[in-house]
Amino acid sequence: MPLVILATMAAMIASQAVISGAFSVTQQAIQLGFLPRLGVMHTSARAQGQIYVPFINWALMVCVALLVVTFQSSSNLAAAYGVAVTGAMTIDTILLAVVIFSLWRWRAWQGALLIALFLFVDLAYLGANLTKVLDGGWVPLAIAAVILLLMTTWSRGRKLMIAKMRASAMPIEVFIRSACDTATRVGGTAVFLTSTSDGVPHALLHNMKHNRVLHERIVFLTVMIDNIPYVPDDQRIEITELGNGFYRLLVHYGFMQEADVPMALGLAAEKGLKFKMMETSFFLSRQTLIASEHPGMAIWREKIFSWMLRNAATAMVFFKLPTNRVVELGSQVEI
Repeated sequence: MPLVILATMAAMIASQAVISGAFSVTQQAIQLGFLPRLGVMHTSARAQGQIYVPFINWALMVCVALLVVTFQSSSNLAAAYGVAVTGAMTIDTILLAVVIFSLWRWRAWQGALLIALFLFVDLAYLGANLTKVLDGGWVPLAIAAVILLLMTTWSRGRKLMIAKMRASAMPIEVFIRSACDTATRVGGTAVFLTSTSDGVPHALLHNMKHNRVLHERIVFLTVMIDNIPYVPDDQRIEITELGNGFYRLLVHYGFMQEADVPMALGLAAEKGLKFKMMETSFFLSRQTLIASEHPGMAIWREKIFSWMLRNAATAMVFFKLPTNRVVELGSQVEI
């Protein structure tokens, strides 16, 4: 009985580590553009890394329940566990090689000697466990393949969609010259969120087409996720004045930081661009993907990407925008 209690406690500790790790990796994958936006809840006001991702938590629960029902005993689960653990160890060694040669810049023979030692052990264990693939070891391989497919599909589809929108975007200088002469200016500030730092946002073009007005001050805001964990506050904001009341605002975050647009606008006031939230409207462009026969991706992957796009969390929630100050304008995109 003491061993049963000890094993149960060890399983609880290990499960908490897996859950916390899954939340953290998911958040970083979202920031790096490999997963669609998901709802992320921060459970601590002091520790930034303490987060809760409801979708991942429920997905883990369902997967664990299915595994227990399917395998029924720990001995049946051993094959799947062995392939998963030894596969993870091998991947960690490959990632270590990337760090050694790309970041630490070790001498070639020193890094190769260390990596060869680790790979010899890891591949020996992995090779032994691959004999159990048909006995249940295929389960972690299948799960990994599905996750890899979703992540690469989202990353590829997102790049294609941004490229398509960028190709059809009007140059900012041309738009400012033509729009300022024809449109009626109204009071307040309009913030147009855009994923690219050049070209006119589609939401602004749609607003001009249907409403034929421009706000007194217009800000093109782009949130940039840099390839570093944290960006200090004094490097968060980049402001470029475009003339005639138009501004380009770049907000930088690290991939382990939470994007908070209202807080970033408060920092912009220190650089001369002040915002009154009750006089500021946020315009978002919501794309609807139309699958087509273009050579960018296979049609079945485009449909997967379209499904992921429809179920992603809205930019309003992800960037913590005030709900009563947001206007969404839709558009259709073919990739």
